[in-house]
Amino acid sequence: PSLSLLKQCLINCRQHEAFIKVLMHDLLACAEQLDRLGHELGARMEELKDTVQAKTAVPTAQVYPLFISLSQLWAGFQDEVVLLSMLSSLLSSLAPFTKNASDVSESPEFQALLESATVTTDEQRREQTSGPEHRVDPDKHRKAEFLFPETTKNFDKLPLEFRGYCGYSFAIHDRLLLPANPQLGVLHHRGHYYAFASREAADGFASNPEGFLAVAVESSKRSPELIQLLDLHTHFAASTPGSKGGREQLIKAPVTKCDMGTQTDTHFMESNIVKSYEWNEWELRRKAIKLANLRQRMTHSMQTDLSHYKRDNTTQVYLPKEVGSQTTREDGSSVPRPSTYIAGLRGQDVVPGKVDLTLPIETHNNITS
Repeated sequence: PSLSLLKQCLINCRQHEAFIKVLMHDLLACAEQLDRLGHELGARMEELKDTVQAKTAVPTAQVYPLFISLSQLWAGFQDEVVLLSMLSSLLSSLAPFTKNASDVSESPEFQALLESATVTTDEQRREQTSGPEHRVDPDKHRKAEFLFPETTKNFDKLPLEFRGYCGYSFAIHDRLLLPANPQLGVLHHRGHYYAFASREAADGFASNPEGFLAVAVESSKRSPELIQLLDLHTHFAASTPGSKGGREQLIKAPVTKCDMGTQTDTHFMESNIVKSYEWNEWELRRKAIKLANLRQRMTHSMQTDLSHYKRDNTTQVYLPKEVGSQTTREDGSSVPRPSTYIAGLRGQDVVPGKVDLTLPIETHNNITS
């Protein structure tokens, strides 16, 4: 295989590696979320068992909140299952893109090239250059600023350019993607941070950073997929197809676009609005004529049979006072209750008649007293 084909295969493998790292990050977040949901589900189930136990009836105020929390946890599990299925489908869809690289690596010509070479992985290459003797000497570069782990806060979180790949190797060896080792020293140049694969690469890049950046930008134009992979958007301006600007027009400051909105009050200053104000002279004349005609008019009214005695009346009165009196003597009277009986209603040989059974007044008073 040609050298150009091997470089294209290496770029393809680096792209696949970047996508795999993104998927792994999402999978780790999904695993942490599932672990948290599992612990919460176990705790809610234990709480539900302690609440219900062997009771035949449990108040809804105690059980329903637990059921609601369980349903929310179950919905969280379903969301994670959907996310896992999406990640699995993405991983399956990425597999065909590595077929060409695998075919090239398995070809006899490529295997013959590897017989006399020592293959090292990225981790092994990083371990070989991690010693203190491989570090950059800042005394050799008075005009360049190098950062080191022991002298820089949050060194591991520095936003490295070229997505952590060595810019010197990318520019010198025509798009060769080698992972950089930040432990050697990170170059701080015009607000950007650059890491390198070796001390020689750091020394060469620090001697002329702008020149190497220009070569890297020109190299990425031959492989546009590197713009996304190495995050080189800041070195390219948004240009339309067919623009007459030449090559020099591509290297500009990026055009930043964003959605913005403003909100203002309807009346941010108090004002006296007269609703009856009219600016039209003819409208004012019309109102004046209307008022003049009203002065010569009279109001008439009549009453018919339908409206007779149908008017609203109101009356205002004083409420009666509550009056009471108290005496030194308490007395009362009681009369006997009248009582009559009709005799001869049971079939006896007696002429039916009405018998007065009312007690005399004297007897009644004696009984009640």
